[in-house]
Amino acid sequence: MTVLPQARIALESLDTYLTLLGANEKNLPLMEDELHVTLTLRGCELVITGEEENTAMAQAVVEKLLSLSKRAAYVDRTTLRYALSLVKEGQLDRLEEIAFEVVATTHRGRPIRCKTLGQYHYVKAIQSHELTFSVGPAGTGKTYLAMALAVVALRNKEIERIVLTRPAVEAGEKLGFLPGDLSQKVDPYLRPLFDALYDMMGGEAAQKLQERGLLEIAPLAYMRGRTLSDSFIILDEAQNTTTEQMKMFLTRLGAGSKVVVTGDITQTDLPLGKQSGLLQALDVLSGIPEIAITRLTHSDVVRHDLVQTVVKAYESYERNRLGRN
Repeated sequence: MTVLPQARIALESLDTYLTLLGANEKNLPLMEDELHVTLTLRGCELVITGEEENTAMAQAVVEKLLSLSKRAAYVDRTTLRYALSLVKEGQLDRLEEIAFEVVATTHRGRPIRCKTLGQYHYVKAIQSHELTFSVGPAGTGKTYLAMALAVVALRNKEIERIVLTRPAVEAGEKLGFLPGDLSQKVDPYLRPLFDALYDMMGGEAAQKLQERGLLEIAPLAYMRGRTLSDSFIILDEAQNTTTEQMKMFLTRLGAGSKVVVTGDITQTDLPLGKQSGLLQALDVLSGIPEIAITRLTHSDVVRHDLVQTVVKAYESYERNRLGRN
């Protein structure tokens, strides 16, 4: 009978145990399934059993996460999942790049950190460019991280106001026929922006900023004819802009402003045959040093585990469908 290689790692405390294995050891199946090893707890020791290469990768992941935890880095299930992805690519040491840096702090004092290298590069792109495009699937933090940086810029008085906008793509109902005033008509379209903003600032503080004119949330159509200076401007769901709307928006940029354009090019809601302004902009503006274009993938999804699984399944389906055509 073949005896598989083993690795043994001491778990020094209950905190170490919970950090690595999670409540009720829910992280064990994740590591076992991803790296094809068996993990067994024997007292305060974690025993890893599997093929030599797989065992070595599992040991490297465990030791890396324990090392980061000892140095006060924030380690959770998302960190573990990403570490498993990195170790397969031979890039586990790059986890150090994102482990300690805090991007912002919510109104409740919770630190906001990059969870993946893709997010880290996205944040750095925003910080070093006046115009940044970010495309990627749902759950990659495109809008949330942009909002966090906008709030930081406002708090640091680097800008005078935040402007949040997105196209109001109509699905069967015209805005003019929906009940309520303008605010009530457009609220469903802008709700994701409100949610991210309230998490960062709190509802009361955000409302006060709006009353003082330091925060503006409006449909994209209301940007026409304006010049936005000394502002942090976020265009969300940009895949639903027309080519005309995108050109109009990009020419609103004024002195002292920073623009972030986010979108998911796989979820366009424009009428059939209508080209996305985001897709065209990515083609037209690629290669310009002053403009950053970041592309996030399913590896950067930081919502529930199932979201990453769904995104990967759809990407696989699209590849197979294109291959058959």
